Amino acid sequence: MKQNITLSIEKEIIKKGKILAAQKDTSISRMLSDHLRSIIENEDRYFSAKTHAIQVIKKGFSLGGRITWKREDLYER
Repeated sequence: MKQNITLSIEKEIIKKGKILAAQKDTSISRMLSDHLRSIIENEDRYFSAKTHAIQVIKKGFSLGGRITWKREDLYER
């Protein structure tokens, strides 16, 4: 579902935006919508990756190997 919004943009930016949109055979509205969608998708991917990384760090890493010694064997008291 689409919804209209009102933006305040400098006239010079609108003028250049119209030219760029015409060159790309699209509209300013479509360009802004696509750019905003891209920003949101990037933020979503970042949040997902951050959440995953935090889970992995909390779980820890297995470096393999086994402990075959006891603390008492290593240190004399």
